[in-house]
Amino acid sequence: MPKQTHSENITPEVIHGKDLWDHNNCMGCHTIMGEGAYYAPELTKVYERRGEAFIKSMLKDPAAMYPGQRKMQKYNFTEEEINSLVAFLKWIGETDLNGFPAKPDLAPAPAPVPTTLTQSSLPPRPAVFDQVCVACHMLQGKGGSVGPALDGVGSRKEHAFFVSWLRDPVAVKADSKMPKLPLTDEQVQELASYLSLLK
Repeated sequence: MPKQTHSENITPEVIHGKDLWDHNNCMGCHTIMGEGAYYAPELTKVYERRGEAFIKSMLKDPAAMYPGQRKMQKYNFTEEEINSLVAFLKWIGETDLNGFPAKPDLAPAPAPVPTTLTQSSLPPRPAVFDQVCVACHMLQGKGGSVGPALDGVGSRKEHAFFVSWLRDPVAVKADSKMPKLPLTDEQVQELASYLSLLK
């Protein structure tokens, strides 16, 4: 079924990622393509759901992404190994599985924090915001609750603060629980501009 698996996209990096997946027994906790354990999140569509930056951050230091919550161990993958695992998960996510896995039924979102912005007046969200930031932060009632909600954050902080914070949170606040994310300069500027508009 090369048309459905897109076998033309199976690069040496994808194969290396598959080897790492097997060697480290990732299926001992995660499910992929319907096989594996259910201790940790299902990962068939994780690349689509979370994106490259989030996956890399999780593979680099899982505990830093969810302080005090995550049980996934730190594997000390090299950058090359992380890139290979991301390539493997990207390839998996792009295979045609006839609609599997189904989209999850999500719990109703809590009421959003009051803000001067309405849904229609919100500026366009950078892709990296949906891939990384919402895992820990809530905006308009949607997202994680590990970090503070970001409604109105542009009224409390300025662009320069966001740039410094996104580059290295611990350098700004020594006891910060937010990890240093593998963001490019372009992504930092894009996120800082977006957060500055959330008033």
